[in-house]
Amino acid sequence: MQPIKKGSLILKMVLLVSLTIASSCKKYLDIIPDNIPTLDNAFTMRSEAEKYLYTCYSYMPKDGNLGSDPAILGGDEMWAIYNPPRPEFNHYIFNLARGTQATIDPIAGYYWGDLYRGIRDCNIFLENVGKVPDLTAQERAQWIAEVKFLKAYYHFYLVRMYGPVPIIKENLPIDVSIDKVKVSRDPVDDCFAYIVQLLNEAKDDLPLIVGDPTKMLGRITKPIAYALKAKVLVTAASPLFNGNSDMGSLKNKDGKSLFSSAVSTVKWDSAAVACKKAIDICHQAGNKLYVFNPAVSPYKLTDSTKTTMSIRNAFAEKWNSEVIWANSQSISNLTQKVAAVNVDFRYIDNPRIMSELAPPIKIAEMFYSDKGVPITEDKTWNKDKLTLRTATVAEQRYIRKDYTTSAINFDREPRFYANLGFDGGVWYGQGSYDDTNPSSLYYVSSRKGQPDGKTQPDYGSPTGYFVKKYVHYQNVQGAGVSDYTVNEYPWPLIRLAQLYLMYAESLNEIAGPTAEVHQYINLVRERAGLKSVQVSWDNYSNNPTKYSTLTGMREIIHQEELIEMAFEGSRFWDLRRWKEAIPQFRKPVQGWDIEQANPDFYYRRKVLFDQSFGLKDYFWPIKDGDILVNRNLVQNIGW
Repeated sequence: MQPIKKGSLILKMVLLVSLTIASSCKKYLDIIPDNIPTLDNAFTMRSEAEKYLYTCYSYMPKDGNLGSDPAILGGDEMWAIYNPPRPEFNHYIFNLARGTQATIDPIAGYYWGDLYRGIRDCNIFLENVGKVPDLTAQERAQWIAEVKFLKAYYHFYLVRMYGPVPIIKENLPIDVSIDKVKVSRDPVDDCFAYIVQLLNEAKDDLPLIVGDPTKMLGRITKPIAYALKAKVLVTAASPLFNGNSDMGSLKNKDGKSLFSSAVSTVKWDSAAVACKKAIDICHQAGNKLYVFNPAVSPYKLTDSTKTTMSIRNAFAEKWNSEVIWANSQSISNLTQKVAAVNVDFRYIDNPRIMSELAPPIKIAEMFYSDKGVPITEDKTWNKDKLTLRTATVAEQRYIRKDYTTSAINFDREPRFYANLGFDGGVWYGQGSYDDTNPSSLYYVSSRKGQPDGKTQPDYGSPTGYFVKKYVHYQNVQGAGVSDYTVNEYPWPLIRLAQLYLMYAESLNEIAGPTAEVHQYINLVRERAGLKSVQVSWDNYSNNPTKYSTLTGMREIIHQEELIEMAFEGSRFWDLRRWKEAIPQFRKPVQGWDIEQANPDFYYRRKVLFDQSFGLKDYFWPIKDGDILVNRNLVQNIGW
């Protein structure tokens, strides 16, 4: 047997590695189509082409999914039980909030591959739909518009995560050279320009409303396309992408800069125009701020309950008038069960009700006082937040009469009570609807030993707060696993209230707090049961002129959006685009001392976790393996 020569062995290893990399490069970003015979068959008739259209939709990220959406448990808005012994969902995403992101296998890094596969299939559809013989011209134009929209959205999702990304305008042929597959990242302004181009090409070939609501809800319409364009341009105009000097050193291998350091005010002009057009189109389609209709209730409801139900149902009532776009592939069943509280004490052992999703104290403090201003600014606010109070008749529709709870749970705006559950807080609905008899309404009791307190390691809120917003008010709990009736709804992606606030934000960045800025933010506040910005700040704030300056109004708009869109996945992205994530995510995550039964001890702040967030965390790292097979890719700063 002849010995293997060292040089020959090295040569063989190099060839093996080269072939492996070459094979990987051919698959890089999945921009080369495969299975050509199947593709040819997919466009021979309308029914097969429609299946491929739905394939393009199938890559939609599962918004609101606790195991995959980074915007729900990946930030600071909610805390969960870490590694519970009997998890209802995969807690993998929660590691993002705990600061364990890495380049070798990035948390939620699967979006990179999944969305580029989605873009590839969108390109395949666009290249082949013209071959389908039995499509009408109108239907063909609409399908093309839908797929262009999806292609734009997938690029947008990637840009929010990674910043500058490779733009894939068309797929490469199967015989392309490896060098052509090794694409580089495109400047972030070019990415936004291409996304807007696709939306412009799509928006006017889409229907104003879906033709058959029983089959087509969730399909892309004109209001959705206009609203997404507005959101894209507002994002592009925001500090993370508009003149971000912190990213000035991010360049391709050829020296091309991927971020411009110059701030462009024109971007806010474009955003404002897009927002107003989107608002007009949505109004034309019948979208309006949702208001709860008490006519569906057999009870005469008080104004306070009507207001909180308007707030809750704007999110949780499926396909209501305010929802512009909802993800029909993301249904809220599990999220509701994990957020629900055992308020019907007859069935406190129902194993389907986990009560796990827990807003930290800082999120509870984010909501306004009942005067419509931040509690840190309210001249009438009790500054001693650690004191206890006992609810009286005056508060009994928000807090159980004679129940002792923290003072910070009193005298808060309606959105506080609509969004949050807390120890002693009334939980309207779940089978009990007569608010003329407040003693009949369900309430939360979450101290140690109480029905909603910590009874097992994997049950109960780790902070003492709960997400009421997720739970439809008509859900009814029973005794067993199958005895919890859930009213499902698709996860809302864009609501009209958010569009109003984005328009106000854009106008304020252009010219400061004009009358139109006040008009649109006040529309949202009015539905929330609050007085106008002007009245609230003039009469109750220790900074009464705040709303008269651009910077002051910016702060008001930002807080308004964080409150209005709480728990909907917006805070995670908004704090990033505003470049406000570092100060917010470095605040400690605090909860009440849930191990205590006595309220004097329960209401002591306890640090659950000290989050860390730095400049590098504004964007995801590109996976090491992707950079290994494509040396033209440059890694994000800090990774």
